[in-house]
Amino acid sequence: MSLRHAVSRGLEWGRSLLQPGLLKSGGRLVAKFRAERFRVAPRGPSAQPRAFLPSRYRYYRTSLRGLAAQLQSAAFRRGFGGGAARNRAVFLAFGLGVGLIEQQLEEDRKSDAACQEIQAVFKRKRFPAPLRPFTSGYKLEDYVIGNQIGKGSNAAVYEAAASFAPLKESEASVVELKDGEEPSARPLTCCSLRNFPLAIKMMWNFGAGSSSEAILKSMSQELVPAGPAALNVQDQVVLDGHFGAVRGLAAHPNVISVCRVFTARVPLLPGALEEYPDMLPARLNPAGLGNDRTLFLVMKNYPLTLRRFLAGSRPSRRQQALMVLQLLEAVDHLCRQGVAHRDLKSDNVLLELDPAGDPRLVISDFGCCLSQSDCSLQLPFSSMWVSRGGNASLMAPEVIGAVPGASVVIDYSKADAWAVGAVAFEICGRPNPFYGGAGLESGRYQETQLPALPSDVPADVQLVIRLLLRRNPEKRPSARVAANMLHLSLWGRTVLAHQDGAGTRRLVDWLLCQSALVLLKGRRGPRGNTVEAELQRCFLAHLELEELRTAVGFLLCGRGGAACVSSA
Repeated sequence: MSLRHAVSRGLEWGRSLLQPGLLKSGGRLVAKFRAERFRVAPRGPSAQPRAFLPSRYRYYRTSLRGLAAQLQSAAFRRGFGGGAARNRAVFLAFGLGVGLIEQQLEEDRKSDAACQEIQAVFKRKRFPAPLRPFTSGYKLEDYVIGNQIGKGSNAAVYEAAASFAPLKESEASVVELKDGEEPSARPLTCCSLRNFPLAIKMMWNFGAGSSSEAILKSMSQELVPAGPAALNVQDQVVLDGHFGAVRGLAAHPNVISVCRVFTARVPLLPGALEEYPDMLPARLNPAGLGNDRTLFLVMKNYPLTLRRFLAGSRPSRRQQALMVLQLLEAVDHLCRQGVAHRDLKSDNVLLELDPAGDPRLVISDFGCCLSQSDCSLQLPFSSMWVSRGGNASLMAPEVIGAVPGASVVIDYSKADAWAVGAVAFEICGRPNPFYGGAGLESGRYQETQLPALPSDVPADVQLVIRLLLRRNPEKRPSARVAANMLHLSLWGRTVLAHQDGAGTRRLVDWLLCQSALVLLKGRRGPRGNTVEAELQRCFLAHLELEELRTAVGFLLCGRGGAACVSSA
């Protein structure tokens, strides 16, 4: 048999086996190899976690080497011991392997094309703005300011109202709070929010001077979530330096949107002399240390922080998954635009209820963020004077453990995802394991030291949290992959139930069905603007087949060890 004839027969054999799905033993062989890459490390003192390597070509090399060896072994067992017969067996194995690769690559091309079409459809659809657009509001005098609703280490937040910025009709339900009352999950409308739909954040200005340009440059990180019309034309300046050029983020339902930014003289607001007297300028408090002018940011008023909500409410199993998923979608959105929040904690996450009664989470407070135009999220760490971010307790191991040096670079691409894993403990009803004197140290803990989550927390949510809190960032999934795992857990159970050779085709078919359902839901009017609908749109707008198949592998092997989709 000639080489050409052997290879041709091998190609035909490979195609004929793949078309009717007869290659079951091959599928099991592939699943075995894939499982070793997907496998989640068992808990225990001697357990060594494995990294999933989504290298398509390594998969082919491994599986084809084993397949060729099996065919050669079979040829020898059948009596083909001669050199010519052995060469024919090798040629047949090679031809079969080429046929398998050719068929798989064609499947991949078709699947990638379908995913790109879905992604293009949903990328064109914009999320509704949290507030009605308005054309004025660039002066402090344009607003009526109410009571203080929050205070941090560098700013105070007040409720506010303006005649030109009413809250949208059919806006999300909110949580009513009365004096001395714990947070409640009842979907009631709060009179204060009806009267004061806006929130104004007044920064404390110590060393930035009193010129608008100096203030904007000094507090440029606060401008990262600002919309395109947030700054008045007269106030726009070119801001560059250590954190790169300031640019507005694209709108996202789980990231705060700052609609107005301006500088003004510091006013004497309610509670100022009692709450923050040292931050006031000398004209308001002779002992004050603040400058006369400062930065103001206007945004939507949210009724609660995540920490305050969880203090009196226990989300359901489904809501726990939705809340963790929202944080992951927000972090993925930030990473795609070159932003690392670097201070992600339950105090910096705002909350309201959607029309269906589910909590909608919004990441706020970007004062410690890293923003880079090249989206690398890598910060040179040449000295201890370089800021690593906010709360040291919730810094990822690769951040808190970095030692400054001439060529040291801190990679923040998975640092916020790690923080989501820590905050997820609070969402699931447990204290944050890295808080308090008895808490774990993020730079030294071992994964086996993480406390157990409640038994009623969904198994897939527990798996995602454990993976996010892996110490080694190379073995930690990205926010996108972790979000895909929860999307599949919530809405793709039928895909995960089938583990045969048509896994990729089933995955694409499911994606097409999901796309149609989401598009139909979007036509139902205001009640379609729910957390669930927003999450599904985010998922389809950022669809990447390789990342989705990685998520499938993590889920299947987290559930059952070696069960994997052979074609993934």
